[in-house]
Amino acid sequence: MRRSALRRQAALAQPRPPEDIGLHSTVNRPYDPVAPDEASRILDAAIAYVAEVGVRFEPGTEADEIFAAAGCDVADGVVRIPAAVTRAALAGSARSVRLWDRAGTRHLDLDKDHTWFIPGMTCIRVYDWETGEPRDSTLADLARITRLADGLENIDAVCVACKDIPNSTPAGEIGEFLCLIENTSKPLEFLCEHDRTLHAAIEMAAALRGGHAALRAKPYFLHLVTPLPASYAATHVEQILTCVRAGVPVVSGTVAFGGASSPITVAGCVMHALATDFGAMVLGQLAAPGSFCIGAGMAYFMEAATGAIGSIAQVMLGEQLICQIRRQMGIPSFTAFAGRVKARRFNQDAVWELSTLMTQVYFSRPATCDYLGLNDNGMTYSVHSLMLANDLAGLLRTLWRGAPVNDDHLALDVAREIGPFGNFLGHVHTASHCRTVNWPSLYLGANAPLSTTDKPDLDLKERIDADLARRLAAEGPQPLDAGLRARLQQIAAAHST
Repeated sequence: MRRSALRRQAALAQPRPPEDIGLHSTVNRPYDPVAPDEASRILDAAIAYVAEVGVRFEPGTEADEIFAAAGCDVADGVVRIPAAVTRAALAGSARSVRLWDRAGTRHLDLDKDHTWFIPGMTCIRVYDWETGEPRDSTLADLARITRLADGLENIDAVCVACKDIPNSTPAGEIGEFLCLIENTSKPLEFLCEHDRTLHAAIEMAAALRGGHAALRAKPYFLHLVTPLPASYAATHVEQILTCVRAGVPVVSGTVAFGGASSPITVAGCVMHALATDFGAMVLGQLAAPGSFCIGAGMAYFMEAATGAIGSIAQVMLGEQLICQIRRQMGIPSFTAFAGRVKARRFNQDAVWELSTLMTQVYFSRPATCDYLGLNDNGMTYSVHSLMLANDLAGLLRTLWRGAPVNDDHLALDVAREIGPFGNFLGHVHTASHCRTVNWPSLYLGANAPLSTTDKPDLDLKERIDADLARRLAAEGPQPLDAGLRARLQQIAAAHST
């Protein structure tokens, strides 16, 4: 009987394919904060906003002709999109896309059924590696953070964690994309200010894949554009059109700032964010029907007392609500703010914020949780926050796996064998499950310094410091082939001049 139990456990313990690590929806359910008809009412209001108030698209771009040809009202830089056009575009948008790693051998399914964890983006400062003091970030910092993220177990893709501030030019941005390619084997998330940078990134990704058709078949990076609420600049239009025509998945994410740039109420702010989403999604579908062009607006809120971003309860409700609406639409959400904390340093405040916001991702379940490591309201990058986020991502994945209900896990036969007066400590069933049913935390759980163990009495930051030193000493990803690296450098140089 015990051998049989071990065989059953061995089958259950087989690792899932990499693309299934982020899967959650088949095991347990997400949380919906409002009734379905209320979510539909917000959706309808966002569609009405786009039709009646309109979305600003900077005039003089190709968008003018595209929208006008579809029967939209284009006047004075404002585009009013008929409800029927918006609904057709939303229905025609791709619901999922696969994002492939550098080698093109493993992929992430970007859809409503998975959540993937990605370091945060475009900080302009870092905490100095030696002194811990904040300073302007450099390309060397980006390389080091990228190599670190490449080795973190629960980090699935890598983004531009921090900017090359001494070289804030198109050439600098192109260098950032090349830096990502060189320092991680994982898929990429990218965003840039300059159109030239995006064209260079596509050329480099195509060279990596072996051609533009191969890149379209196996996209290497997810591109982000970041418009203001209900307002698209010319560069946003250009980048959306460039991506959908090249087969590069693109996400358009505004930050609707409730009480400032958007209504202060949760439903009103979410409505405004969705309306902004729909402007990009309609443009993407009119230019390239069936393309993966998804809106990812976020609902943030003003603290009335300070004018700063805050009101964590409203932010959490907004996240849950916008994810619910997108689930009802059948599209993924790219809105997870969970890694972005207000705390100026990695301290008790940062740990509380990060733990609270990441835990709620269990309920909202966006496709990506991609602000990991941002401190000081997104200004300064913290590798300590990143590493704690990596650990907390493991907690979420343990929860998403759920509690299997089968003969082996019910263990009724074991309970009959032991009876009411025995104990389970020495039983083979306990031995076979004790390392698989618990969250294997890197810093907490069994690694917390209890007085009943001989573990050193180190606080959380000190435990992370020890792990950080070990990981920074690791070799990193396989270097690029010398010929390919030279070709990528040639492309970067050609687009930088």
